[in-house]
Amino acid sequence: MTLFWLVLFVVLSLFELATVNLVSIWFAIGAIITTFVSLVSDNIMIHLAVFAISSILLLLLTKPFVKKIKKRDVVPTNLDRVIGKVGVVTEVIEKDGIGEVKVLGKKWSAYSDKEIKENCKVKILSIDGVKLKVEEIKESDN
Repeated sequence: MTLFWLVLFVVLSLFELATVNLVSIWFAIGAIITTFVSLVSDNIMIHLAVFAISSILLLLLTKPFVKKIKKRDVVPTNLDRVIGKVGVVTEVIEKDGIGEVKVLGKKWSAYSDKEIKENCKVKILSIDGVKLKVEEIKESDN
């Protein structure tokens, strides 16, 4: 059984190295702890309990520390920048159809719940795949 836990440790460690997202490291450490326990005990129930308890404890005890390490500032990308901006319709957007909007110098496919004519100003509400969801800006909204 010791060999099983050692192989599981290696497999989980390789998986962790491949993903680099701290997904399986806790289980890999739990497997190595269980490897040492399996040297002194042949009871599989003890092995499973040690593996589960050690993995869960490691996960819970290190979670705040890992959050601090993995915390990163999100830099707005091209996609994020357009949300909330004002664009101009370059191709009519029919109700529940696809049209075209120019925003921040780029042309995007866009859709809306209502028909919007060409050259109307629109506000970008969200991004759905590669399409912008927009709503028309009425002159009184300015």
